[in-house]
Amino acid sequence: MRKLSVEEMGRLTVEEFKESEKFPFVIVLDNIRSLNNVGSFFRTADAFRAQKIILCGYTQQPPHREITRSALGAELSVTWEKERQTVDAVKKLKNRGYHVWCVEQAEGSVLLQNFAPEPGIPYAFVFGNEVEGVADEVIAASDGCLEIPQFGTKHSFNVSVSAGIVLWEFVRKNLT
Repeated sequence: MRKLSVEEMGRLTVEEFKESEKFPFVIVLDNIRSLNNVGSFFRTADAFRAQKIILCGYTQQPPHREITRSALGAELSVTWEKERQTVDAVKKLKNRGYHVWCVEQAEGSVLLQNFAPEPGIPYAFVFGNEVEGVADEVIAASDGCLEIPQFGTKHSFNVSVSAGIVLWEFVRKNLT
């Protein structure tokens, strides 16, 4: 075995990425405070060909040196928009036919392994603040909550790690 070079991986250019077909999901960030986490979301959105990222509340937006540091240029390929209030973004997405799911530990949440996305339906996944999680009013406006099973002493993953887990599971289920 040997590690592949970047050239051998055949990755898309930024222009090719922008023109490529995306998986049917949007990422919504609810008041994410860490610029490194924001950059990580851009990188994950690029890897899984998200339709776009919606940066809500006080979540910072590109261009910003700290976002670029962890995004490694993905902030140039992934479409994004800014929304003042997360709940407004959720309402707009639902009006456009999206099923909106918060990634949160909540009463009545659906365990990620039991989540069965409907084919042909676009989804939005809301990720919340690193300390407070997804705001209650955002949860109330959404279709439900997805929960990632955990087996250790800590009660949560880093929010960008949660994104990688949830979005891979969604994409994986769309590949089959």
